[in-house]
Amino acid sequence: MALVSVTVSQDQRMGSSDIFNTFLHTAQQESQKEVPEHVTLDVFLMNGHKITVNITSTDQTDDILEGVASQIEIPNEFVYYFGLFLVKKEDKGNNSIVRRLQDFESPYISLRTANKNGVHRIVLRKGYWDSAYDEDLMENKITMNLLYIQAVSDLERQWILATKEQLKHLQTLQQRGSKREYLRFARTLKYYGYMQFQPCLTDYPNNDTPVSVAAGGKELNFRVHIENQVKEGSFKITRMRCWRITTIYPGERGDNDSSSSPKLELSFEYLMSRDTLRWITITSDQAMLLSMCLQSMVDELIMKKQGRKFRKPHERHHHKGQKAGKTFSAGTSDSSNSPEAPLSPLEVPERLIHTVVGEKAKQDGKTNENGVTENDAFEGIGDDDL
Repeated sequence: MALVSVTVSQDQRMGSSDIFNTFLHTAQQESQKEVPEHVTLDVFLMNGHKITVNITSTDQTDDILEGVASQIEIPNEFVYYFGLFLVKKEDKGNNSIVRRLQDFESPYISLRTANKNGVHRIVLRKGYWDSAYDEDLMENKITMNLLYIQAVSDLERQWILATKEQLKHLQTLQQRGSKREYLRFARTLKYYGYMQFQPCLTDYPNNDTPVSVAAGGKELNFRVHIENQVKEGSFKITRMRCWRITTIYPGERGDNDSSSSPKLELSFEYLMSRDTLRWITITSDQAMLLSMCLQSMVDELIMKKQGRKFRKPHERHHHKGQKAGKTFSAGTSDSSNSPEAPLSPLEVPERLIHTVVGEKAKQDGKTNENGVTENDAFEGIGDDDL
């Protein structure tokens, strides 16, 4: 179910499909038996500041995002520069991003489902990869402050790396209240704008090699740990022909794995040289998030290449079942007309996903029968690259 769900969720044509979203809407009612009700939802900034919005329990992700943006006065043209993320608090106070919340799910339901042990929260972070977009947000005091808060947090968590001298300079800028200068300097640091993942394993260059993975800068960055040394390499997004998610169950490959939990693998086919493609596999509990990051980076590359801009709230595609001309946002008071947002595909029965979208995803040419996601930004290697 997870494999099919992630593959489908990465196809923008499916995500914007009335049929697909209506299906998820129905599936939510069947599987969750959710009755829309007025509730409050806490959304956090990266510094722990809490924003509480009044919502309907079935409001969709974009409804919540627009409600949060309205409350903290993010200008309309910058709302969709940001996204809502499900974040898990790990041991020793560290946080890991579980995934970005999609519009065809209800954040309230997703949080409730994930939060059985009370360690998850919803966090507002910037939703793009190219730091050039920072220039747009730095023209506004509120959005610049959101960037600043995230940069400070990421540096504290060592998601952005800096030397002692660089940290000292940043501290001086922080004490002066020079947020713009702080951001401009932070943008020069290693891993600024990247998403960091938990330590995991890869089969490159050898099987079961410990690796730290970061996504950003149009690449997957590997820090491979070999014989007490750390060697670094990067895999450009435009050199990945395709990728796939695989679920490996205990003993499936004839090993002696006694664990009771299945393992997730992200594999991508990489153009090592002009005539050489190689599959590289990452074994990680965050494989789904890695896959979604790859797709969002590809989507952003194509958006920039085509000269398109981030959408604005009034340009949202509203699914069937909503009244024409009416936008349902967080804080809507008309409970009788509030939409019932679709359930996250990670919580939809696999048989229903297959019934509605199994063949369509193949016909669109986005995925094949093996669950491989084709990369629309894949480029060949020319003489200049050799």
